[in-house]
Amino acid sequence: MMKSYKEVEGRFKRLTDLNGALAVLHWDSAAMMPAGGATARADQITALSMVCHEMMVDPSLAELMSEAEAEADKSPDDFDNWRLANLTEMRRTWRHANAVPSDLVEALSQATSACEMVWRDARPDNDFARLQPLLSDLVSLVQEVAAAKSDALGVAPYDALLDEFDPGTRSADIDPLFDDLDIFLPEFLQKVTDVQANGQQPEAFAGSFAIADQRALAERLMHQLGFDFDFGRLDISHHPFTGGVPDDVRITTRYYEDDFTQSLMGVLHETGHALYERGLPAQWRHQPVGLARGMTMHESQSLIIEMLACRSEEFVRYLTPLVRETFSGSGPAWETENLVRLYRRVTPGLIRVDADEVTYPAHVILRYRLEKNLISGNLAVADLPGAWNEAMQKSLGLTPPDDRDGVLQDIHWPSGAFGYFPTYTLGAIAAAQLFDAAQSDNDAVLTGLEQGDFEPLLSWLRAHVHGQGSLMSTQDLMIQATKQPLDIDIYKAHLTRRYLGHQD
Repeated sequence: MMKSYKEVEGRFKRLTDLNGALAVLHWDSAAMMPAGGATARADQITALSMVCHEMMVDPSLAELMSEAEAEADKSPDDFDNWRLANLTEMRRTWRHANAVPSDLVEALSQATSACEMVWRDARPDNDFARLQPLLSDLVSLVQEVAAAKSDALGVAPYDALLDEFDPGTRSADIDPLFDDLDIFLPEFLQKVTDVQANGQQPEAFAGSFAIADQRALAERLMHQLGFDFDFGRLDISHHPFTGGVPDDVRITTRYYEDDFTQSLMGVLHETGHALYERGLPAQWRHQPVGLARGMTMHESQSLIIEMLACRSEEFVRYLTPLVRETFSGSGPAWETENLVRLYRRVTPGLIRVDADEVTYPAHVILRYRLEKNLISGNLAVADLPGAWNEAMQKSLGLTPPDDRDGVLQDIHWPSGAFGYFPTYTLGAIAAAQLFDAAQSDNDAVLTGLEQGDFEPLLSWLRAHVHGQGSLMSTQDLMIQATKQPLDIDIYKAHLTRRYLGHQD
């Protein structure tokens, strides 16, 4: 009674494998590929993307999916919750793919590859003018895609893009949360900076820290977290990210020889992403229902590890002797109390990936509002640097001295990822709520961190998040795990406890 459904499963397995190959090609482009290979790689990625698209728009797939859905209606006993959710995710993926004509898919793939490669040189050269024409072309293509998907999905153009990264989430869900943070953060930031200015100041680590030593410490902690190097690796790229597939997870970072603290937390952040991928349900790994439940949940998993767990006083007590041992450190700077102060220092800065936990949402809100205006046509790419600088001055009181540390700093727009940015702060809100629930369910979560034991936390996340794949919507997953929908008050309470030392 499931003949058509089984055939559709087979086709989506092939699609998943092909998309996995694309993911590894993208990782290689960022981490290993020589610069001269850019044109050939762009052609390969475009060709493979077109193969995937052609499989999705094949009329026979549409027929099979309809037949599979009819099978589910006629024989409900044969379709458990996972199969029904898989059909839902198949249909959602199919709608996205079939909304966009093949020639637009091809043009977008080529434009994305070209724009991303130019960005890699334009950023260090502080040359927005070089990137501008390619980014303008790319934005035009993204606008076409957004319009086509808007018609097919019955949502606003920007929401159609957002749906790719966080299924079911809409601007109407995000705007009240970000407006709330816009009100909360300025006054809260002032309170935190006042408290920290009147307290003991952190002492920076002096010296040069060999990259080999930084990598060795990072890998040691990755093992401690539960990362299995038989199923992944750690490399270097311009912009830290996690790619690959669940059985071959590729983590990248970047190192600074004068400061090991940034790269270390960057690796722990990416390891959170990797653990989520590794924990996805193995029996559904090649089906849409077995994929991660969008980027809000993905970002929540990286932030639970980096921000909630690894910046906790409990874990820093475990970390301190490892840091001293790795870099032969001694003196007041190498004590736990100082390392906690360093990892919790709140200072408005220009660079998103280096931002502290309190100012980070301002970076995200800025980008979210700018990209919405880009997609709507209310902001031209040529005016983007000025709009960026104005928004940065308004939100954090800073004006970038150049575009390298301003509008050029992120890879997302040059890589065509519009609709991604808001998930960073949505993920932070979800992370605080999930971590709060994990502690409530298991007292060993925090005590384990002090021993470098992540098993209590990881087991909870495996059961409540990782192992659920895309069985539920983001909101339903949060309710299942924490007994309530996404709640910004829990996030604000976490910030208040951590940085002001009290609940209210």
